[in-house]
Amino acid sequence: MKKIENVKIEKLIFGGQGLAHVDGKVVFVWNALPGEVVDIEIVKKKKDYLEAIAINIVEASPERVEPKDKHFLSTSPWQIMSYETENKWKKEISIETYKKLGGPAFEDVDPEIIFPKEEYGYRNKMEFSFYDSDENPNVFSLAFFERGKKNKFPLEKSELADPIINQTATEILNWVNKQGLERRNMKTLIVRSDGKDNSIAALFIKDEIEFDNFPELHKNNLGFQIYYSTHKSPASVPTKLLHSEGQDFLVADLLDTKLKFGLLSFFQVHIPIFTKALTDITEHIEPNTEIIDFYSGVGSIGLPLAKNQTKVTLVDSNEEAIQYAKENIKLNNLDNCEAHCIPAEKMTEIITKDKTIILDPPRAGLHPNVTKKLIEAEPPRIIYLSCNLSTQARDVKILSEKYKITFSRLYNFFPRTPHVEGLIVLELKI
Repeated sequence: MKKIENVKIEKLIFGGQGLAHVDGKVVFVWNALPGEVVDIEIVKKKKDYLEAIAINIVEASPERVEPKDKHFLSTSPWQIMSYETENKWKKEISIETYKKLGGPAFEDVDPEIIFPKEEYGYRNKMEFSFYDSDENPNVFSLAFFERGKKNKFPLEKSELADPIINQTATEILNWVNKQGLERRNMKTLIVRSDGKDNSIAALFIKDEIEFDNFPELHKNNLGFQIYYSTHKSPASVPTKLLHSEGQDFLVADLLDTKLKFGLLSFFQVHIPIFTKALTDITEHIEPNTEIIDFYSGVGSIGLPLAKNQTKVTLVDSNEEAIQYAKENIKLNNLDNCEAHCIPAEKMTEIITKDKTIILDPPRAGLHPNVTKKLIEAEPPRIIYLSCNLSTQARDVKILSEKYKITFSRLYNFFPRTPHVEGLIVLELKI
């Protein structure tokens, strides 16, 4: 790819890159901070913009720090700045995104950002690839893909991961290297933790292989599975279960509520900061309310709220998530809760004027049928947590026809990355 020298970085943008201009064209640059002069390598050429990586820092920002991970660009590209600077930019970019895409609804919005003390060691889920060299074939290391490229590179651990995840991944890797597996067999390794020093893991391979022995489970490594995963998909798709030992789930505690979740279930990757967001949500729901929790997952928002409410209905399209949601209802003896496996846009009839609505959608945001029904039904309060502020701003702009923002807050769920989550509480205009 083409190398360009002496590019000046203007600011950071939504998505995490530095913004620059070269020959009148916009360039989005990784590994760059505002005010820096850098040499860049173009990694993508689009009609209206370029994407690049800074390969040489000619003039460094005073906010630049040495990243902990050599592979920081792949998993946590904001390791290059001080933590204080990270949180400042997350707030600034979030407000800019809200106002640009949300319009007048966000005119007076100035959300506080909540962030944990710990910058590292927080992620409770990691997905590793495998790497072996031509010089030492079939002797594997854990690996990630290079940002913007198809190449893999080896690593020993991730600084973002809960330490038990790194420990478990290393134990399984040592076992893998004794099995005589080949490069063509290997896909990924997923490891999850529960925040209490316990883990489960699954190895995904591209062939149906029988093994004579398996990694030894212990008091912290609670379960291990092996899946054949079809080569037709690059993702870790569990096509066929080849081996299962121990647990295939973990249990986390949120506001005195026990929540089971599986290896592939959606569950927040930063439990302590999610607990803070959940506490903020509880302050905006009055007792003895009927709640609809759309995009509920395993019930991580709705179920901890249920003890003081009339009824909680969980809705999610993921079959595994709803199965765990039903188990979690029984686990916590919640007789006022029910869970439905159906897309939210196909169950909008339950949105009525007397219910509080909780929304935590995927990055695509709300389906148009959901926003349309919310405007028609006029529930008194909507609580909207989002992992994508751009689609959240879009949806709130539509809902502002009938609703006003009464509370907003940002959460740094993912320190040392560009990602931030936002909570917005909407109330019906009088």
